[in-house]
Amino acid sequence: MKLSIALLLTAGSATAFAPSSLVHSSYSRHLNLATKSVFCKHSALCMSAAEANVAESAAIADKDTDTNATSEFPPILQELREVAMRLHTREQAPREGKAEEPQKPAEPYVPTQADYLQFLVDSYVVYVALEEIVNEVDALAPFRNSGLERTQALETDIAYMCEKFDLQRPDAGKAGSMYAAQLKNMIKSDEDVPEFMCHYYNFYFAHLAGGRMIGKQMSKLLLDGEALEFYKWGENVNGMKDTVKGQIEELAKGWNRQERDSCIDATAAAFMGGGSINGYLYGRNPH
Repeated sequence: MKLSIALLLTAGSATAFAPSSLVHSSYSRHLNLATKSVFCKHSALCMSAAEANVAESAAIADKDTDTNATSEFPPILQELREVAMRLHTREQAPREGKAEEPQKPAEPYVPTQADYLQFLVDSYVVYVALEEIVNEVDALAPFRNSGLERTQALETDIAYMCEKFDLQRPDAGKAGSMYAAQLKNMIKSDEDVPEFMCHYYNFYFAHLAGGRMIGKQMSKLLLDGEALEFYKWGENVNGMKDTVKGQIEELAKGWNRQERDSCIDATAAAFMGGGSINGYLYGRNPH
């Protein structure tokens, strides 16, 4: 069974990494090409995950518009969705997609258990950074112990993979280390919270949408159907998602237009940060 995996909100060039200083509302064709070749067209898995993300993004606007009807600005998640949809291809989002279609590889890449383990390790260091920032910054206190945290689940899964397949735990690769460092360097004061929240939202909710579908396919391909803890949130996952979305909207109510733009303009960098890690699953990141 051959797959070419490109995770939800992934960069077309998996090793590409865009520091936030390069991402602005006027980002150019270079970033448009690099950020949103989200899924390879020849993979049924990838397309179904893309569709899941489009549906997830559409639900954001539908659920939150009424609650912010009297606000000076539209819901922040609606604004984020609009930018995200433009970073999809036309095939993924026929009405709103603006990104060019990715070039098909000559031969689809088939990931290995070692690839998947490296993906989990790099994901772990990013989730550690996200959780540390949330726990250290007072303005982010509402997002502590949300139920979406993934570090303990990933520790369990990494240990399982190493034991099951006789693999040594690798060090975090360049993709995860660089993105974690970017996040830690990003937030120096409360003024940096809007930019950070774009990364927080995209990283967690990408995994909750198409990431779950890719996890199922990896389970079939590499794990004999075993489900990893990384993809388990309990029975009330939709309730947790709604709570966190509401907390994001509540936080954003205090932002002015410049702060909201700081959040929105970080979308391409957030996609590239997550996409660089997902390159392990489709042969773009050496390890």
